[in-house]
Amino acid sequence: MRLSALNDIADGGFAEVEAMIDGDAESLILYRVEDEVRAWLNVCPHAGRRLDWAPGQFLKSRDGHLVCAAHGASFELGRGDCVAGPCRGDALRAVPVRVRDGEVWLA
Repeated sequence: MRLSALNDIADGGFAEVEAMIDGDAESLILYRVEDEVRAWLNVCPHAGRRLDWAPGQFLKSRDGHLVCAAHGASFELGRGDCVAGPCRGDALRAVPVRVRDGEVWLA
């Protein structure tokens, strides 16, 4: 399933897309670094709430972490591990994606 054009995601930025995962419609966070994209479910492991403060709008700390808008949990952007806040030691649920011909696809 095609998720996004690579150029629709700013380098070092985020995008929110909807996708069918295991038969359920899910909100995904896409994070781009140059020509690579990482993806996670848009769900904080602390309370099960979305991480964005408004649809498709995500907070990034000065340290380069994704910050949950609800309770301030901070996630490093390599693997999605929670490094600060109420769910420290937990992690975002990764979703495998790949980039092919300038498009981001579910893997």
